[in-house]
Amino acid sequence: MFKFSKTEKEALRENNVQKLYIRYFDIGLHPELNFPIPITPVRFVENPTEYTVVPVVFIQNKVMLQSSLDVNDLAQKTFDFVTQINAKNKIACQEIQIDCDWSLKSKGNYLKFIEVFKKISKKKLSATIRLHQVKYFKKTKIPNVDSGVLMYYNMGSIAPDSLNSIYDQEVAAKYLKSLKRYPLHLDVAFPIYSWGVHIRNKKVIGLRSKLNTATLEKDSNFEKVSPIFFRVKHSNYKNGVFYEEHDLLKIEEIKPEDLKEMAEDLKDNLVERPKEIIFYDLDEFNLNYYEKNTFKQIISCF
Repeated sequence: MFKFSKTEKEALRENNVQKLYIRYFDIGLHPELNFPIPITPVRFVENPTEYTVVPVVFIQNKVMLQSSLDVNDLAQKTFDFVTQINAKNKIACQEIQIDCDWSLKSKGNYLKFIEVFKKISKKKLSATIRLHQVKYFKKTKIPNVDSGVLMYYNMGSIAPDSLNSIYDQEVAAKYLKSLKRYPLHLDVAFPIYSWGVHIRNKKVIGLRSKLNTATLEKDSNFEKVSPIFFRVKHSNYKNGVFYEEHDLLKIEEIKPEDLKEMAEDLKDNLVERPKEIIFYDLDEFNLNYYEKNTFKQIISCF
């Protein structure tokens, strides 16, 4: 559901935001019939008329891994659905973004999809780019898009250890030097979200969104046992999720100093200055974690 809260509107105004990347829908596989289907399409409760809108379509890699995939049909249906959502909500767009963590095995279908989609849409096309796709671009190839957005987050595996899977400077450092050799212009997306890694009997059983240290410190059902780990004191339900006594929650969040560190590292390694800095994602829960001038400070690093 797309609707601004008062806090979100203020953040957009204060930071002079003119462009919004809006997730229109995901594409996954039908659980029984195994063909591509749209998942959870956006529903506009209010129209973002004062902003330039870029529809974003996330395609699960398992869709692109299908050997029998009709790429032409998928590209046409994807564009038709974007067009339908735009028409219904009176939105005009000049750019569409495709988000897919393609792999060596899916690159054939993915690269062809981009070619076909670009011809059909006749729009500016951007694609999300992960760090591993930058470092190994000679193998993973570069999609034929007008620009890429480097997703500078989700760098590690979701695990019961003490590492932060959203951002880890040591992991990032292994990829940074590769940026100077990457031939596609890159804008940058930074993470401003947090989540809890739900652990039971030393195994990860789920990711819990909209959780941070401050939230759990106020909840008497959880006991802080380290800077990032909370233990469940009493079995309880929180946000519709059942937590068993002795379960652990590992909080992964991005502090303002992490964002500054990311920006400084990227500034020293990008071929050219990004034209856009994107913060993911616009949500009152996330915004309340940061000081009002945090985003301007990060942008000023470039």
